[in-house]
Amino acid sequence: MKTYFKNFNVLFLAALSIFAFSCNQEDDNGISEGNARVNVFLVDAPADYDAVWVEVLGVQILPKGENEDNGSAWINIGNDAADDNMINLLELVGGNAANLGEVEVPAGEISQIRLILGDNNYLMKGDDKIDLKTPSAQQSGLKIKIDKPLMAGISYDLVLDFDAGRSIVKAGNSGQYILKPVLRAIAEESATIEGVITPIEAAPVRVIAIINDDSVSTFTSENGSFMIRGLIEGEYTLSILPNELYLADTLRNIPTVKGQVTTLELIELELAPETDGGE
Repeated sequence: MKTYFKNFNVLFLAALSIFAFSCNQEDDNGISEGNARVNVFLVDAPADYDAVWVEVLGVQILPKGENEDNGSAWINIGNDAADDNMINLLELVGGNAANLGEVEVPAGEISQIRLILGDNNYLMKGDDKIDLKTPSAQQSGLKIKIDKPLMAGISYDLVLDFDAGRSIVKAGNSGQYILKPVLRAIAEESATIEGVITPIEAAPVRVIAIINDDSVSTFTSENGSFMIRGLIEGEYTLSILPNELYLADTLRNIPTVKGQVTTLELIELELAPETDGGE
């Protein structure tokens, strides 16, 4: 097994493609004096289903120093990504993201962000629609601590990474599935790994970036591309898990640097021995 990579710098102040907390300041950015702007994106580390639909009602931001139990202290952002609030998490791969909306907030620091889901959540397995039960404790929203300072006159991009694979739990032998969202907020300049895996017939291909005891995963898109964002700096092992017709692969010692994208050379998977001879 070999490691293929090449690095190129990404301008943290100018590129949305890294989908991390970045900032741009223009001469005329339309931001009110004393305020900052926060743009919220949703991305996914998906599960092995045909679709995972969630009802995103909105996002709320809590300024530093405000009491989280005070409902009026939270700043609201509606879900602008879909007219009916429904988002298929499995479409948010290969660099795709849902732009939930933007809002101006007082300059200073935000301490928490809260994702508010509705009750209309379900997954698709083939033609079967399976409702996702949502625990009552989640009705007030899913809170994530973030502690990010905001400077006046600057626009920030905040990404919520929704790990569908770890968020869907099968309830014993009942046949029911429970939605217990696992979220992380990418709130700092971070590293990214991206690449393309062929052939496309190997899909679905799960890609897992592993460093020490931590891992972040995604699936390839329809054209075989993938992008894993919000990584800490260091050397990663990349585990590639295709369908049963192809051999898994592992790439080792992939370096990442904060604020940069590590772009892998084309990854070509091999047919499994039992299928190779039948072609």
